Amino acid sequence: MRVDQNRFNRAIKLFDELNSKDPNREVIDGKEQSKELLYAHRVTTMLKNYVPNPSEILQLAARCQHIQRWKIERRSFPMTKAGYYQWRKSLRDLHAQTAETILREVGYEENVISRVRALVKKEGLKSDAESQTLEDVVVLVFIENYLEDFIYKHGYFDETKIMDIVDKSLRKMTAKGRQAALTMIKMPK
Repeated sequence: MRVDQNRFNRAIKLFDELNSKDPNREVIDGKEQSKELLYAHRVTTMLKNYVPNPSEILQLAARCQHIQRWKIERRSFPMTKAGYYQWRKSLRDLHAQTAETILREVGYEENVISRVRALVKKEGLKSDAESQTLEDVVVLVFIENYLEDFIYKHGYFDETKIMDIVDKSLRKMTAKGRQAALTMIKMPK
């Protein structure tokens, strides 16, 4: 399928406009940026480094992984394991619905919209190559950019708990993804 570059660019622009409204900020190289916009750019960059010529659908799904994530706060769910999974499901539904709205607005076909929704919702992990690729990319971004801060924020976790979280993340990845974690990214201190 030939990429309509204008339509693709409009979708990316709209994803970025929504994420730029994130009230949560990060300072990178002395410049304050929207947290989720920065995340979207990191996922896009990692995808392009990990996969030569990713499909249009995979690029769209990567760019809207956390779109408007701040709208559903973790504290609005019970602070239990079940509450955590409820929160994550609500986020996936929000991201998929937001992506669908934008993709429809810029004129994407239903099959593309449906496929992006499935990837954003992480359907078919382990059995769908693009879904698994996106999971590899997301874990690589987490390790390189967020793991150190996660450990710092959860200093009350013992080393065993932290290593269990890292191990679970690595087990979600393919062998190629785990190799990339060793060779392609900058590991946290």
